[in-house]
Order: sequence, then structure tokens, then C-alpha cells
Amino acid sequence: MDASARPARTYRYETAVADSARWDAFRPRDGDIIVCTPPKCGTTWTQMICALLVFQTPDLPEPLARLSPWLDWLTAPRDEVIARLAAQRHRRFIKTHTPLDGIPLDPLATYIVVGRHPLDMAVSLYHQGANLDRDRMRELTGQAGPAPAQAPRKPLRDWLVSWIASDAAPRDHLDSLPGVLWHISDAWSRQAPPGGEDPAVILLHYDDLVADLEGQMRRLAGLLGIEVPERTWPSLVRAATFEEMRAAAARNLPSPAGVLKDPLAFFRRGTSGAGHEVLAEPELDRYYARAAELAGPAVLGWLHRRAPAGVDSAESG
Repeated sequence: MDASARPARTYRYETAVADSARWDAFRPRDGDIIVCTPPKCGTTWTQMICALLVFQTPDLPEPLARLSPWLDWLTAPRDEVIARLAAQRHRRFIKTHTPLDGIPLDPLATYIVVGRHPLDMAVSLYHQGANLDRDRMRELTGQAGPAPAQAPRKPLRDWLVSWIASDAAPRDHLDSLPGVLWHISDAWSRQAPPGGEDPAVILLHYDDLVADLEGQMRRLAGLLGIEVPERTWPSLVRAATFEEMRAAAARNLPSPAGVLKDPLAFFRRGTSGAGHEVLAEPELDRYYARAAELAGPAVLGWLHRRAPAGVDSAESG
């Protein structure tokens, strides 16, 4: 496709560590898969599922972050990432945390957006915050000097109450409750059937992956037009489980060496419903009232489902 004919993004999301303008240099191919999720909603899990469907073996040829780079992230030069993607001969699957209005939407590609109950996402985000080496991140993204000293972290419950009350501008703070609901609501409004005139947008729910991993992998394969021999399915599903992904954490991490203090902690064992376990009923009432101010009932009805009690999940992303 001629560059001048390519659809443009409609908004630039820019932070100290990511810049959606890097997508302007990306040239899509027929069949590209863009994994476009809010943080801590199952990004790495979905990338692994895509890798397994594309290669149809648990023995991937390279670490997951090289097979499926995070294009927006500033830890590697843009041209280096673009060249690596251009050299790939397999069906490509690329990571971003940018909402769909921040990347060029192209009819050649399919966009996968993963939703998760925002309270569960927030609890996972809280725990990951303690696992980040912020000095290393600043070094990799070209920021001078050590990270500024941070105030002591609030206990989880207090932090979560503050997170619910946030009135942050959604596009400026994508990790906030307004930001998460903006990302999902925007994707919800763009859903289109594969093969339609508009780019195909597929929504997956984290709790559906928890409750029926094989069923959701088969559904995604069908939506992506990928045929998998029946005898191959058991090994692919096993490789996408929490236990197998955690056992191979070094090859499945989404970040360069040193960004995470404890790589194994990235694959944190937990269950859906963590936010409900932390908050009291009045605080939960405030959350649901706040969410209703920020998103429509159809989006929230889909987003607020919960997996069966006691089902363990991989809190990755």
C-alpha cells in the first residue's frame, strides 16, 4: 500500500517510556495481528497464544519479546524494531498498550483487544509497580539520571480506593480507571466482522481465557483463519497455561533484562476477583457507580463478568 494512502492514527499517545507515533513508520502486511490491550489485562498471555497458533509448536524459534515486539516502547530504537519486523517471514503479531485511536488502523490487519475487570487489572498493576527497576527503565529509554525519589507506597486497599476516585484525563493516564474504560469503550465501538469493510477488531475477555483456555484459543484461531491439526491442540493449550509460561519466564518476559527485579513475579499466581477481596462493600459500590459514569452499560456488562471462584490465572501483561 502506498504510504500516502495508509490510514492515519487520530491521536498521539506519548509518555516518558512510549510513543504511539512510532507506528507511523510501520508498514502492514496482509494477516498482521496487533495485540492492543490495556496494561495487566493479559497482553503477554495473548501474545503467547498468537505465537502458538502461528508456529503451531511450543518450541518457539525466539523469545516472545523478539517474535512480538512492543513497537511503542522506547527501550529500543524505532528503526531497529521496524527492521526486525520487516525481516520476519512468519505471520506477524505485534504488541501495543495504545488504544486503537492511537495507531493506524489498516484493513490488512486484525486487532485483538483484551478486557479484564478493571479492579483485577488495578491490583495486578499495583503489584507490578513494586517489581519495576525504574532506574533501569530510565537508562533504556534515554532519560538522564536516576529515577526521582518516590513517596512511600500506600497499602493496596488505600491505593485502590484512590485509583477508583481518579478523575485523570483518560488519554493522558491510560493506567487510570478512566483510561482503561476509554481504551475498552473505544474498541467496543469499533468491532467489525473479519472480512468486513473496516479493520477487524476482536475482543477477548481475560476471564473467558481463565475459564476455558482451549475454547478461547480455538475461537481465536477460527477468527484469525488459522487451521490447527487436532493432534496439535493439546500441546499448544498446555504451553499457554500459567504453569508452563511461568516455568519458561526468561523466554516469555515482555521486557529487556533488568527492568523487572524478579522475573518470576511477573507471572503472579492469583485468581480473578482480587479487587472484590480487598475492598469493602461501600468501596465496591463507589467503584461501580464511578464506572457507570465512564462507560456504557453494554461495555460494563461485558467487562464486569467474573471467572468461577477458585480458578487460578496468570496475571501477566
